[in-house]
Amino acid sequence: MANYRTSRIVPVALVIIVIIIAIAALVSLARVVFFAGSNTNSDTITDVSRDALLNTSVGRSVSMTVRGPIVADEEFHSYKIDISSNQRAIKTYTGYLETIVNQNTLGNSVAAYEQFVYALDKANLVKGVELEGNENDVRGVCATGSVYEFSILNNGESVKTLWTSTCKGSPGSLDASTEQLQQLFTNQIPNSEDLIQDVRL
Repeated sequence: MANYRTSRIVPVALVIIVIIIAIAALVSLARVVFFAGSNTNSDTITDVSRDALLNTSVGRSVSMTVRGPIVADEEFHSYKIDISSNQRAIKTYTGYLETIVNQNTLGNSVAAYEQFVYALDKANLVKGVELEGNENDVRGVCATGSVYEFSILNNGESVKTLWTSTCKGSPGSLDASTEQLQQLFTNQIPNSEDLIQDVRL
C-alpha cells in the first residue's frame, strides 16, 4: 500500500515542479519583452541629448535664460547668455517685451566651446528629463522668485530644454546644480556680473 501511494505522489510532485518552472520562465520572458525596451529607450534619449550637447559643429549652441519675479512691466528683468562655437553673447532685458538694456557679443573658438560643453556635461546638464505639455510651460511659474532655463540648440531649435526655479513648489525638470551651471555660463563672458548687476532677480 505504501509503495502504491509513493508511486502516485512522485508523478504528481514532478508535474507540480514542471508547472512552477514553466511559470517562472514565462514571467522572466515577459520582463525581458515588456520592460527591457523601456529602459533602452530612456538610455537612448539621454544619449541623444548628450550627443547634441557635446556636438561642436556649426549651428550647435547652448543657452541660459534667467527670469526674475512676476512684477509690473517696468520692473520686470531677465537676461540670456548664448554660447556657440563661434560666438558668446549676453543680453539683459527689461519688461515682458524684452527691451534690451545691456548687451555684449564676443567671438569664440571650437576648442573653447568644446571645453565649455564638456564642463556642462560634467555638471550634469542633460541629466534631467524634459517635462511634457503644460508642465514644461514656465509662464507664471515661481511668481515671487527666479526661473532658470537651460537649452541645447541645433540651428536655433531646442533639442532639450530643462528648467528650475527658486520656489520650492516649482522644482522643474533640471536635475543639476543651478549655481554651478549659472557660474559656468557667466564665466564665459568677462565682466558679465557688471552687465547683470542691475537685473534685480
